[in-house]
Amino acid sequence: MSLDGAVERRKETQPGTGNGNGNGVVTAAVPSYATHRLRLNPNTDHKPDSYEDLQLEFSPLLFSSLERYLPPTLLNVARESKVQYMREILLRYSPEGERTRVQKHREYRQKIISNYQPLHRELYAMHAQNFFVPSFLKAVVENTEESFRSIMTEPSPGVFAFEMLQPHFCGLLLSEVENFEKWVHETKFRIMRPNTMNKHGAVLDDFGLETMLDKLMEEFIRPLSKAFFPEVGGSTLDTHHGFVVEYGMDRDVDLGFHVDDSEVTLNVCLGKQFSGGELFFRGIRCEKHVNTETQSEMVQKFRL
Repeated sequence: MSLDGAVERRKETQPGTGNGNGNGVVTAAVPSYATHRLRLNPNTDHKPDSYEDLQLEFSPLLFSSLERYLPPTLLNVARESKVQYMREILLRYSPEGERTRVQKHREYRQKIISNYQPLHRELYAMHAQNFFVPSFLKAVVENTEESFRSIMTEPSPGVFAFEMLQPHFCGLLLSEVENFEKWVHETKFRIMRPNTMNKHGAVLDDFGLETMLDKLMEEFIRPLSKAFFPEVGGSTLDTHHGFVVEYGMDRDVDLGFHVDDSEVTLNVCLGKQFSGGELFFRGIRCEKHVNTETQSEMVQKFRL
C-alpha cells in the first residue's frame, strides 16, 4: 500500500480543542502539513499507534499501516493530529460510494454480532500457545527466513506448505462455523457468502472473529510475508478477508479457476475426513492477463 500525493493546501492553523478541565486551557493548535508528502516506502522500524478504540470511517489497521508512510516530522505528534492528517488523505482517495458501501457492511456486521451468541468464546481473542503448533511459534519468534524455511516445503516457486494450527483449534473453529450456520438457518438471517462462486460458507469477520484475525495477520502472517513476499506488501499487509468454505455432495463440489484479489493467500485445511482436495496453482497474474487462458506449463498441482 502506498499513497503518495501532496496534501491539499489549507490554512496553516486550525482551532485547538479545549481539554475540558474547566480552567479555560486550550490545547495547541493542530498545524497544517500542506507541504508534507507521504513516504514512497514505509518506515518498517516505526511502531505505529493503535486506533482500535476510535470510531473511524476506515479500518483501524489502515490507519496503523498508513502511519508508517508519514514523513519523519509527523511520526511522533499526537495521535489525534495523525488521525486528522491521515483521514483527510483517505477521504480524498476513497470515493463516496465506496465509503457508503463500507458503512452499510459495518452495520450489517454489527447486526450479526449483536444477535449471534458465540459457542467457543476462547476463539475470539488470540491465544497463540493454544492456536499454533510449537514449531510454527518457534519460527515466528526467531523471525528469519531461515527459521521459516526450516518448517516448510516449497512444492512450487512461491507456494509454501507448513504445519501451523493445532488440531484442537481447527476443531473448535469448525464447530463455531457450524453453530453460526445453525443460527443463520434458525433465524433465517440472510448472510453474505465469502464470494460470488461459493453458495456455502461463512465470512469469519462477519460474526465477531475480526479482532482475532487482525492479530493473526499482524503478528504471524506479516513476518512470513515480509520474508517471502516483500515485493507485494511484505510487512505492510493491512486488511484481510477470512472465511471458511464447505464442499460436499449436497454443497459446492468444486471451485473453478479464479484469481485471488490479494497480495498473499493462506489456505488452511481445517479437516474432517474427505477425498479430493487438490489445489491447482497457475502462477501470478497481472491485471492485464487476469482472465487469460492457462498454459499447461503453468499448472502446479498440490494436495492441501
